[in-house]
Amino acid sequence: MSYHNLDMEHYPRKKQFQLFRSLAYPYVGMTVNLDITDFISCIKEKGLPFYLTFLYAAAQTANSIPEFRRRLKGDGIIEYDHCISSYTLALENESYCYCTADDRLPIEDFFKDSKKRQEIARLSQSLSDGEDENQHLFFSSIPWVSYTSIIQPVPMPADSNPRITWGKYQAMEGAIKIPVSVLVNHALMDGFHISKFFTELQRRCDSRDWLL
Repeated sequence: MSYHNLDMEHYPRKKQFQLFRSLAYPYVGMTVNLDITDFISCIKEKGLPFYLTFLYAAAQTANSIPEFRRRLKGDGIIEYDHCISSYTLALENESYCYCTADDRLPIEDFFKDSKKRQEIARLSQSLSDGEDENQHLFFSSIPWVSYTSIIQPVPMPADSNPRITWGKYQAMEGAIKIPVSVLVNHALMDGFHISKFFTELQRRCDSRDWLL
């Protein structure tokens, strides 16, 4: 997966990068209830699977924002051309394994490719994210509860992969809403960039264009 190094001398967030890089826990995150009323209506009409379709939307949203493709490397920052989705796949024994997905594919090809990857993942039941974990976007789902906040496990020393999680959707305030959480390394982005993710994902949930 190709990437380039950012010019740290002219990096506009250089001071913020240095500040948050020095913290023991440099992460920042938020949880938002997204309105997926139109999204649910659309996928039911088209007979599309909820999880993979929502994953596709979330992955494309994250990849559309440069900050979500940036990672810490040495004393600087690299930016990937594209990041691969790595998500938790439930197993019959109530545990899980990791599986990858490629949102660069057209959506119908994405479904077919994802089903094949899931079959392979269930056989291997691996908890490895591959050779270059930096290129991954980490996704997870807790479909049994609609939560208001979540605490994520993180490594030491801190990594810089965005973690995107969602819970159970439910009727709320006359709409169908789903809690979506984003946790990122504050050295690489701020609340502004996380908000861009939620705004764009909401736009996708309100639109049918990308599902055509």
